[in-house]
Amino acid sequence: MTSDVNGRITMTPAVEPNEMQKEQIKRKYGMFLHFGMNTFLNQEWSDGKALVTHYQPKGIDARQWVRTAYEAGMNFVILITKHHDGFCLWDSKYTDYCIRNADCNIDVVKELSEACKEYGINLGLYYSLWDEHEATFTEDFDPGYITYMKNQLTELMDGRYGEIIELWFDGAWKKLCPEWHYDEIYDLVKKLQPSCQIGINHTIGTPGLGDPDERYMPKNYQNYDPIRNFPSDFRLWDPHLCRPDDPKLYTHDGKTYYMPFEQTICSREGFSWFYSDTYEEKPFTKSEYIAECYRQLVAQDNLMVVNMPPNREGKLVQSDIDNLYQCAELLGIKRRLSNFPS
Repeated sequence: MTSDVNGRITMTPAVEPNEMQKEQIKRKYGMFLHFGMNTFLNQEWSDGKALVTHYQPKGIDARQWVRTAYEAGMNFVILITKHHDGFCLWDSKYTDYCIRNADCNIDVVKELSEACKEYGINLGLYYSLWDEHEATFTEDFDPGYITYMKNQLTELMDGRYGEIIELWFDGAWKKLCPEWHYDEIYDLVKKLQPSCQIGINHTIGTPGLGDPDERYMPKNYQNYDPIRNFPSDFRLWDPHLCRPDDPKLYTHDGKTYYMPFEQTICSREGFSWFYSDTYEEKPFTKSEYIAECYRQLVAQDNLMVVNMPPNREGKLVQSDIDNLYQCAELLGIKRRLSNFPS
């Protein structure tokens, strides 16, 4: 890391991974946990208008989530803390649209943090830049929303939830890149959690609204492609797989940066991020395919996360767990829990 002309922490140009990227690459394999308001609305994306009372989990079994990740040979988990609807899975003092006002007011981030410590698993967090509920998120730029985000990110990153090894940003396509003030956000996070690796979805491509064009999909990456969302420590475009000879060097403002890639893949076929009434009817992503992708990614010094959405009881679906364990057996990475409580 280095400082820019404003004294803010930013990325250091490099053609080799830095020490924090090397640690990220060693983590290899993790679990994505999509859970929140959408779980109770049968929707992948909701519009932030649902009442807090719609969020009604019967429990939060974070220990089961992390225990499963441990047994499946994973080294980290990433939790959706706030999706595009704006509902927060922690008690944020900057909004009423959070677990504080729900019937089940369990701080999910805290529960997961404690389970991660118990099982020796690293914790990462997802945070949607786009927010359908917050009044300061408007079509025109409102500096109040940047303050809102920075306040919430401070709550998540100030140490109350322990070390956060990864921060996964989403929804950036709703505004032009400069309107997000990425430099301020990056600086804030790095000062609170220096080792945290920051990724912004749709990382590579030319600036603009919406998705980058086909040329910049992961299968088409080329060395020295432009970084669309800068600064980012690693590349994202869910749920696509990168090319077998994945390049690592990308450019911004005439400088070159080394950036690994993290693939996301759903336990069920298609865009099956959140649990729904029909979730368990969807076919599995075959364990053989997950294993094949894992081998390719790890050989490239890249990472993979498999999405495992908890159901309305706050538990992972057993058939999803079985499929994940089958993958771990194929890869020879399944762990035993003899040293941990059941």
